[in-house]
Amino acid sequence: MSFATAAVATESFAPLSVPVDAGRSAVRGEIAAVLSMRHGGARPVRLRYELVGRAGAPVVVLAGGISAHRHVAANAEFPEKGWAEGLVAAGRTLDPAVRQVLAFDFIGADGALDLPIDTADQADALALLLDHLDIAQLQSFVGYSYGALVGQQFAVRHPQRLARLVAVSGAHRPHPYAAAWRALQRRAVALGQLQCAEHHGLALARQFAMLSYRTPEEFGERFDAPPEVVNGRVRVAAEDYLDAAGAQYVARTPVEAYLRLSESIDLHRVDPAAIGVPTVVVAVEGDRLVPLADLVGLVEGLGPRGSLRVLRSPYGHDAFLKETDRIDAILATAFRTPGENA
Repeated sequence: MSFATAAVATESFAPLSVPVDAGRSAVRGEIAAVLSMRHGGARPVRLRYELVGRAGAPVVVLAGGISAHRHVAANAEFPEKGWAEGLVAAGRTLDPAVRQVLAFDFIGADGALDLPIDTADQADALALLLDHLDIAQLQSFVGYSYGALVGQQFAVRHPQRLARLVAVSGAHRPHPYAAAWRALQRRAVALGQLQCAEHHGLALARQFAMLSYRTPEEFGERFDAPPEVVNGRVRVAAEDYLDAAGAQYVARTPVEAYLRLSESIDLHRVDPAAIGVPTVVVAVEGDRLVPLADLVGLVEGLGPRGSLRVLRSPYGHDAFLKETDRIDAILATAFRTPGENA
């Protein structure tokens, strides 16, 4: 299997905010661009990013799941908590004193694109962003979940711009079980829309998703309590946790963004042999969405360019977000190459 590189309109982007200031440790920006999308043709998009770290240092892209965004960790300029808090910090492999960390909002995350979005579109959007920032090559792309899929596409479509890939909990194709799970989540949203309660549908979809992200072992440890009878109904111990997860997600996620990015996971297909950069694949034993066997298949397809690390964690698919020390140790080893200090 091979993919032809779609044309991107590199001459058609314009800054919507101030350019990168080399004197600051963190800067946010936004550009308008025209992107040639696999399923939608040329479309105007907005690329929002945050760049943290010492100017002139090697650049690493950090990309997470479909709920992730451009703010990865609190810093002096933007003190709010980020989605990868603790991983981008002093003394870590992704220490902003040593490396610049670039993160961006996935196209479609604002709900403005109501059409199929391919992971290849995200990779091409990143290439446009790197053009704007005048970054010729990334030291690494660290991708978790959906971000790992985007990283694979970037390695296939823009290999000259990437030195290495770290793909955590993201295979070269979706597992049919996981795709079926996501399809049912999208049906929950559709049912809510039919009842003029799409946010209730989205909350339910998120609650289903939380069951797939974590493991029965974790739920057994956290929620092993007898049910209660509340207003004549039985309520189990995990329901408060699930209700909170649904409410938090609805508060920050447009419905169209969820639907289109969920679909994007299921559209993803990459031929591992087409990934031409050194790649570290990280699997989590017990991950119900991305089984170990699928990541073994990815590494086998990579041949000598691929290596596999396996974590055992009660957090399942969410291990990247919870096992900070262990993930940092894997990154430290992955980044250690001849002639480079860790």
